[in-house]
Amino acid sequence: MDDRYGTDVLAAGWRDQGRRLVPEVAAERELVVEVADDGFVGAVTKVASGTVELEDRLGRRRVFPLGGGFLVDGEVVKLAAPKPAASTGRQRTASGSFAAPETRARVARASRILVEGKHDAELVEKVWGDDLRAEGVVVEFLQGVDLLADVLDAEPPSAERRYGVLVDHLVPGSKETRIAESVMRGKHGAHLRIVGHPFVDVWQCVRPAAVGIPRWPEVPRSVEWKVGVCRALAWPARDQADLARAWQHILGKVSSYRDLEPALLGRVEELIDFVTAS
Repeated sequence: MDDRYGTDVLAAGWRDQGRRLVPEVAAERELVVEVADDGFVGAVTKVASGTVELEDRLGRRRVFPLGGGFLVDGEVVKLAAPKPAASTGRQRTASGSFAAPETRARVARASRILVEGKHDAELVEKVWGDDLRAEGVVVEFLQGVDLLADVLDAEPPSAERRYGVLVDHLVPGSKETRIAESVMRGKHGAHLRIVGHPFVDVWQCVRPAAVGIPRWPEVPRSVEWKVGVCRALAWPARDQADLARAWQHILGKVSSYRDLEPALLGRVEELIDFVTAS
């Protein structure tokens, strides 16, 4: 007997039987597209953030969401963002240097770079991490430059174990400068390089434009700097968790060396050169 209802009512794909599949077309630049709803015809000029921009023969431009509702050569299609072309040139790291070929992990050097805190270490890793791994350089944080002398006494630097130190607020007359000068005059100075940037905190090493603000706020000396910045920018600042979220927001805006101040860039490069020199 002919079973008009089929043999398996639970079979997969029953909803698509008889339904025409609409092909997906990449919205490549200069592709001529017709909008099914209103007949607007134009060439693709830009694809961004889930939308496609079309320009007609009179130079009028309109923006539409990617997806269905388009015709190409009279056929119904779905427009999709084109896949990025594979790069054939040498790749660059976030620091701007050429990426090294894929190799086995390198054993860490005895020499290392010390930074004041976790945020400093995360920023250095974000921009220079690929370079440091290629060179086998470890970054450690001190929890404050006040502890630098104790760290050096515990594991003294030598010709085979050189230390590069990055310090916040290294300006004439600051506490950080006095500590750095004292350490450099001491017994460990021969195999040590201490450099720094002029900003109160490493947050300021991120360009304001990258964060979407005109400038970093001025904070009174009576207010803890990070708290003052968050309050001035209307960000939550009730506890350390709020400050941590603020930093993650800032760090998330950094994609390469272009998002950092030159006052930091040159100093980190100097330390990398110092600890990797043969």
